Amino acid sequence: MSSIWSTTIRPGGKWSGTISRGRLVRFTALEAGANLAMLLYHAGDLTERYNMPDTLKAQHTSHLTRGNVLMSDNGRSLASIVEDQLGWHDPICGYTSRAATDSKYGKTTYQELRNDWLHSGQENLAVELVRNGLGVRDLMPVVNLFSKVYCDERGSMHYSLGHCPAGASVTLRTDMDVLIVLSNTPNPLDPRTDYPSVPVQVEVLKAEAVQDDDYCLNYRPENRRAYENTQQYYLLQGI
Repeated sequence: MSSIWSTTIRPGGKWSGTISRGRLVRFTALEAGANLAMLLYHAGDLTERYNMPDTLKAQHTSHLTRGNVLMSDNGRSLASIVEDQLGWHDPICGYTSRAATDSKYGKTTYQELRNDWLHSGQENLAVELVRNGLGVRDLMPVVNLFSKVYCDERGSMHYSLGHCPAGASVTLRTDMDVLIVLSNTPNPLDPRTDYPSVPVQVEVLKAEAVQDDDYCLNYRPENRRAYENTQQYYLLQGI
Protein backbone atom coordinates (compact mmCIF):
# COMPACT_ATOMS: atom_id res chain seq x y z
CA MET A 1 0.00 0.00 0.00
CA SER A 2 1.46 3.37 -1.01
CA SER A 3 1.59 6.25 1.44
CA ILE A 4 -0.52 9.38 1.03
CA TRP A 5 2.12 11.51 2.81
CA SER A 6 5.60 11.02 4.21
CA THR A 7 8.49 12.87 5.80
CA THR A 8 11.87 12.00 7.26
CA ILE A 9 12.83 13.31 10.69
CA ARG A 10 16.55 13.95 10.74
CA PRO A 11 18.76 13.07 13.74
CA GLY A 12 17.87 15.40 16.60
CA GLY A 13 14.84 16.63 14.68
CA LYS A 14 11.20 17.12 15.65
CA TRP A 15 7.75 17.13 14.04
CA SER A 16 4.10 17.51 14.94
CA GLY A 17 0.88 17.21 13.01
CA THR A 18 -2.82 16.38 13.19
CA ILE A 19 -3.83 13.08 11.62
CA SER A 20 -7.45 12.09 11.18
CA ARG A 21 -8.86 8.84 12.52
CA GLY A 22 -8.77 5.83 10.25
CA ARG A 23 -5.18 6.29 9.13
CA LEU A 24 -2.06 4.17 9.44
CA VAL A 25 1.10 5.89 10.63
CA ARG A 26 4.20 3.84 9.82
CA PHE A 27 7.52 4.68 11.47
CA THR A 28 10.70 3.22 9.93
CA ALA A 29 14.23 3.41 11.33
CA LEU A 30 16.44 4.24 8.35
CA GLU A 31 19.56 3.24 10.30
CA ALA A 32 20.16 1.02 13.33
CA GLY A 33 19.65 2.24 16.89
CA ALA A 34 16.68 4.59 16.52
CA ASN A 35 14.62 6.16 19.30
CA LEU A 36 11.61 8.34 18.57
CA ALA A 37 9.79 9.96 21.52
CA MET A 38 6.06 10.36 20.85
CA LEU A 39 3.32 12.36 22.54
CA LEU A 40 -0.33 11.82 21.59
CA TYR A 41 -3.36 14.11 22.07
CA HIS A 42 -6.99 14.10 20.93
CA ALA A 43 -7.00 16.74 18.20
CA GLY A 44 -10.62 17.69 18.93
CA ASP A 45 -9.94 18.37 22.61
CA LEU A 46 -6.28 18.82 23.51
CA THR A 47 -7.02 18.36 27.21
CA GLU A 48 -7.51 14.66 26.42
CA ARG A 49 -4.23 12.88 25.89
CA TYR A 50 -2.37 9.57 26.07
CA ASN A 51 -2.44 8.13 29.58
CA MET A 52 0.60 5.95 30.26
CA PRO A 53 -0.52 4.45 33.63
CA ASP A 54 -3.95 3.40 32.36
CA THR A 55 -2.52 2.05 29.10
CA LEU A 56 -0.05 -0.17 30.91
CA LYS A 57 -2.18 -1.38 33.83
CA ALA A 58 -5.24 -2.08 31.66
CA GLN A 59 -3.17 -4.27 29.34
CA HIS A 60 -1.02 -5.88 32.07
CA THR A 61 2.27 -4.84 30.50
CA SER A 62 5.34 -2.64 30.95
CA HIS A 63 6.15 -2.41 27.24
CA LEU A 64 4.18 -1.91 24.04
CA THR A 65 3.87 -3.97 20.87
CA ARG A 66 1.34 -5.20 18.29
CA GLY A 67 -2.13 -5.47 19.80
CA ASN A 68 -1.64 -2.76 22.40
CA VAL A 69 -3.94 0.25 22.46
CA LEU A 70 -2.74 3.72 23.45
CA MET A 71 -5.53 4.82 25.79
CA SER A 72 -6.51 8.36 26.69
CA ASP A 73 -7.24 9.71 30.15
CA ASN A 74 -10.93 9.46 29.20
CA GLY A 75 -10.68 5.71 28.64
CA ARG A 76 -10.79 5.92 24.85
CA SER A 77 -8.51 4.40 22.23
CA LEU A 78 -6.43 7.16 20.64
CA ALA A 79 -4.39 4.76 18.51
CA SER A 80 -3.51 1.08 18.21
CA ILE A 81 -0.29 -0.70 17.31
CA VAL A 82 -1.31 -2.84 14.34
CA GLU A 83 2.12 -3.91 13.02
CA ASP A 84 5.46 -4.22 14.81
CA GLN A 85 8.72 -5.77 13.66
CA LEU A 86 10.47 -5.32 17.01
CA GLY A 87 8.03 -6.60 19.65
CA TRP A 88 9.02 -4.06 22.31
CA HIS A 89 8.74 -0.27 22.65
CA ASP A 90 9.55 1.66 25.82
CA PRO A 91 6.71 3.62 27.50
CA ILE A 92 8.51 4.32 30.78
CA CYS A 93 11.86 6.11 30.42
CA GLY A 94 10.68 9.52 29.23
CA TYR A 95 12.75 12.03 27.27
CA THR A 96 16.14 13.70 27.61
CA SER A 97 16.62 17.08 29.28
CA ARG A 98 19.02 19.88 28.36
CA ALA A 99 21.16 19.24 31.44
CA ALA A 100 21.37 15.49 30.82
CA THR A 101 22.20 16.00 27.14
CA ASP A 102 25.02 18.43 27.96
CA SER A 103 26.38 16.17 30.69
CA LYS A 104 26.37 13.02 28.58
CA TYR A 105 27.33 14.23 25.10
CA GLY A 106 29.06 17.56 25.75
CA LYS A 107 27.65 21.07 25.80
CA THR A 108 26.62 22.47 22.42
CA THR A 109 24.76 25.62 21.40
CA TYR A 110 22.86 26.72 18.32
CA GLN A 111 24.92 29.89 18.17
CA GLU A 112 28.10 27.85 17.67
CA LEU A 113 26.89 24.89 15.60
CA ARG A 114 23.58 26.03 14.10
CA ASN A 115 21.48 22.97 13.16
CA ASP A 116 24.23 20.56 14.21
CA TRP A 117 23.78 21.33 17.91
CA LEU A 118 22.54 18.44 20.04
CA HIS A 119 18.83 18.75 20.77
CA SER A 120 17.15 17.45 23.91
CA GLY A 121 13.80 15.72 23.89
CA GLN A 122 12.29 18.16 26.36
CA GLU A 123 13.16 21.19 24.23
CA ASN A 124 11.98 19.59 20.99
CA LEU A 125 8.66 18.52 22.45
CA ALA A 126 8.09 21.88 24.14
CA VAL A 127 8.63 23.76 20.86
CA GLU A 128 6.13 21.58 19.02
CA LEU A 129 3.58 21.86 21.83
CA VAL A 130 3.74 25.66 21.69
CA ARG A 131 3.21 25.52 17.93
CA ASN A 132 -0.05 23.66 18.58
CA GLY A 133 -1.44 25.94 21.29
CA LEU A 134 -0.11 23.94 24.23
CA GLY A 135 2.89 24.50 26.51
CA VAL A 136 5.46 23.00 28.85
CA ARG A 137 2.78 22.12 31.40
CA ASP A 138 1.30 19.76 28.78
CA LEU A 139 4.43 17.60 28.68
CA MET A 140 3.71 14.05 29.83
CA PRO A 141 5.14 10.52 29.55
CA VAL A 142 6.17 9.60 26.02
CA VAL A 143 6.27 6.36 24.09
CA ASN A 144 9.87 5.73 22.99
CA LEU A 145 9.40 3.91 19.70
CA PHE A 146 12.19 1.47 18.70
CA SER A 147 13.70 1.24 22.23
CA LYS A 148 13.71 -1.73 24.59
CA VAL A 149 14.21 -1.15 28.32
CA TYR A 150 13.72 -4.01 30.76
CA CYS A 151 14.09 -4.60 34.51
CA ASP A 152 16.22 -7.32 36.06
CA GLU A 153 15.28 -9.32 39.16
CA ARG A 154 16.57 -6.53 41.42
CA GLY A 155 14.44 -3.92 39.68
CA SER A 156 17.31 -2.20 37.87
CA MET A 157 16.46 -0.89 34.40
CA HIS A 158 18.57 -1.83 31.37
CA TYR A 159 18.64 -0.46 27.83
CA SER A 160 19.02 -3.12 25.10
CA LEU A 161 21.70 -2.16 22.62
CA GLY A 162 21.17 -3.67 19.18
CA HIS A 163 17.41 -3.95 19.64
CA CYS A 164 16.56 -1.83 16.58
CA PRO A 165 18.17 -2.77 13.23
CA ALA A 166 18.07 -0.57 10.16
CA GLY A 167 14.73 -0.87 8.37
CA ALA A 168 12.69 -1.87 11.43
CA SER A 169 9.18 -0.44 11.44
CA VAL A 170 6.15 -0.06 13.69
CA THR A 171 2.69 1.03 12.53
CA LEU A 172 -0.07 2.79 14.47
CA ARG A 173 -3.72 3.04 13.47
CA THR A 174 -5.37 6.28 14.51
CA ASP A 175 -8.66 5.49 16.25
CA MET A 176 -9.41 9.18 16.92
CA ASP A 177 -8.33 12.42 15.30
CA VAL A 178 -4.95 12.86 16.95
CA LEU A 179 -2.19 15.39 17.35
CA ILE A 180 1.13 13.53 17.24
CA VAL A 181 4.28 15.22 18.57
CA LEU A 182 7.65 13.59 17.81
CA SER A 183 11.25 14.11 18.94
CA ASN A 184 14.07 12.16 17.30
CA THR A 185 16.34 12.27 20.34
CA PRO A 186 18.08 9.57 22.43
CA ASN A 187 16.42 7.38 25.02
CA PRO A 188 17.59 8.65 28.44
CA LEU A 189 18.97 5.19 29.32
CA ASP A 190 20.93 4.71 26.08
CA PRO A 191 24.51 4.14 27.34
CA ARG A 192 26.26 5.30 24.16
CA THR A 193 28.35 8.44 24.68
CA ASP A 194 28.20 9.56 21.02
CA TYR A 195 24.84 11.27 20.44
CA PRO A 196 22.74 8.31 19.16
CA SER A 197 20.09 9.57 16.77
CA VAL A 198 19.37 8.32 13.23
CA PRO A 199 16.87 9.34 10.52
CA VAL A 200 13.33 8.05 10.96
CA GLN A 201 10.75 7.98 8.17
CA VAL A 202 7.11 8.73 8.95
CA GLU A 203 4.43 7.68 6.46
CA VAL A 204 0.64 8.09 6.57
CA LEU A 205 -1.53 5.53 4.77
CA LYS A 206 -5.21 4.71 4.59
CA ALA A 207 -6.50 2.13 7.08
CA GLU A 208 -9.30 -0.36 6.69
CA ALA A 209 -12.32 -0.06 8.97
CA VAL A 210 -12.08 -1.90 12.29
CA GLN A 211 -13.94 -5.20 12.14
CA ASP A 212 -15.19 -7.31 15.05
CA ASP A 213 -12.30 -9.77 14.63
CA ASP A 214 -9.68 -6.99 14.79
CA TYR A 215 -6.50 -8.13 16.57
CA CYS A 216 -6.10 -4.99 18.70
CA LEU A 217 -9.80 -4.89 19.58
CA ASN A 218 -9.62 -8.42 20.96
CA TYR A 219 -6.12 -8.29 22.47
CA ARG A 220 -7.51 -7.55 25.95
CA PRO A 221 -11.08 -7.14 27.26
CA GLU A 222 -10.10 -3.61 28.33
CA ASN A 223 -9.22 -2.80 24.73
CA ARG A 224 -12.75 -3.53 23.59
CA ARG A 225 -14.12 -1.15 26.21
CA ALA A 226 -11.73 1.55 25.02
CA TYR A 227 -12.89 1.04 21.43
CA GLU A 228 -16.53 1.17 22.53
CA ASN A 229 -15.89 4.45 24.36
CA THR A 230 -14.30 5.88 21.21
CA GLN A 231 -17.18 4.71 19.04
CA GLN A 232 -19.69 6.24 21.46
CA TYR A 233 -17.85 9.57 21.35
CA TYR A 234 -18.12 9.81 17.56
CA LEU A 235 -21.72 8.59 17.50
CA LEU A 236 -22.71 11.35 19.94
CA GLN A 237 -20.78 13.87 17.85
CA GLY A 238 -22.80 12.78 14.82
CA ILE A 239 -19.64 11.86 12.93
